[in-house]
Amino acid sequence: MASLFRPPAASSRHICSSCLLRRSVLRRQIQWHRRAFQTSVSQNPPIPDFGFTFDIDGVLVRSSRPIPAAQKALPLLQKNRIPFILVTNGGGKTEEQRVQYLQDRLGVPLSADMIVQSHTPFADMTHLYDKTVLIVGGDYDHCQLVAQKYGFKYAVTPIDILCAHPEIWPFGKQYLDLYRTFAKPLPTPIDLSSPATSLKFDAIFVYNDSRDWGTDTTIILDLLLSRAGILGTLSTKNGNPALPNNGYQQDAQPPLYYSNPDLWWAAAWHQNRLGQGGFQRALEGVWAAATDGAHLAKTAIGKPTQATFAFAEHRLRHVRKQMFAQRGLNDPLKRVYMIGDNPESDIRGANEYRSPHGTVWRSVLVKTGVYRADEGKEPAYRPDVIVEDVLEAVEWAVEDAKKARGG
Repeated sequence: MASLFRPPAASSRHICSSCLLRRSVLRRQIQWHRRAFQTSVSQNPPIPDFGFTFDIDGVLVRSSRPIPAAQKALPLLQKNRIPFILVTNGGGKTEEQRVQYLQDRLGVPLSADMIVQSHTPFADMTHLYDKTVLIVGGDYDHCQLVAQKYGFKYAVTPIDILCAHPEIWPFGKQYLDLYRTFAKPLPTPIDLSSPATSLKFDAIFVYNDSRDWGTDTTIILDLLLSRAGILGTLSTKNGNPALPNNGYQQDAQPPLYYSNPDLWWAAAWHQNRLGQGGFQRALEGVWAAATDGAHLAKTAIGKPTQATFAFAEHRLRHVRKQMFAQRGLNDPLKRVYMIGDNPESDIRGANEYRSPHGTVWRSVLVKTGVYRADEGKEPAYRPDVIVEDVLEAVEWAVEDAKKARGG
């Protein structure tokens, strides 16, 4: 009797052939998946544990002209998927406009997330979005439009005020025809017969380099001496020796914010030109003369401040996470290389910054901008290394990171 557990011979041969076929198909599928996995691994090298922050003017471009080394350095990083961002003390444009400006000159794809301008951190001051703020600096109304894009509903410029009241700065009258082409109506009239409803400011922001130092200085000084930021008033506490700071800035005057402290920047002219820091020092000199040396309370961001470097590190970590989100970020960002041309801002900032994440920052100084090696002076703040240009800076940093890993 045939075994109940043994099928007939003919049937057995049929089933074995089918099994062999299925096994062959399964084997090929396993081999295909193994090759696909190996290919995937080979296309996904380890996540770099380092990244870059680059200054823009003097490192990637000089004035509006691209620096040739930058057209090689940035594509090299993108090809090898090494994260970087651009951190500048410049401004006057939206981050999207800055991206387009740089892409047109450098020929590399960038995103707005990769740009930190001097005034970018101001966008986080959401508590002032519904307040009236003074926006100083920049070409035409560009900074005003940036502030509005950030969310500031009542952004007013000194030019808006001058066009509404030319008598506020008599020496600006010759420019009124130009100014009126972009000035905006005031959100509230200046009515000193009714100070409670007159134009009042809750903050002063210097977004970019002043184009009209006389008008800007006059109106900022008026607000700093005002009562509670009401333009055209004068605080009765000013000059009172019984009050702190002789009464100055003791009457709810609007706080003053600067977006960067750079005294110099590298423009098309062969000598460095005065930046926002020059305007600040001029304003502070006028303030000192007007108040007999009273202290001027102010807040300055931009390189080399801790606040701006902390903001930049947060942005770099965000960009890195976006690049490698599909694989996770189990490995921390260990080193950041700051590539800059200005010892006072780029190098000093990187040297003095203390990362809350324990990330090591290293500074690299290039010779294509503010720092001039031919002047025979040592930089005021010594970098980890001085190189010719940004391409040499990237090559040095990649090797330095490899050495740090023991490679």
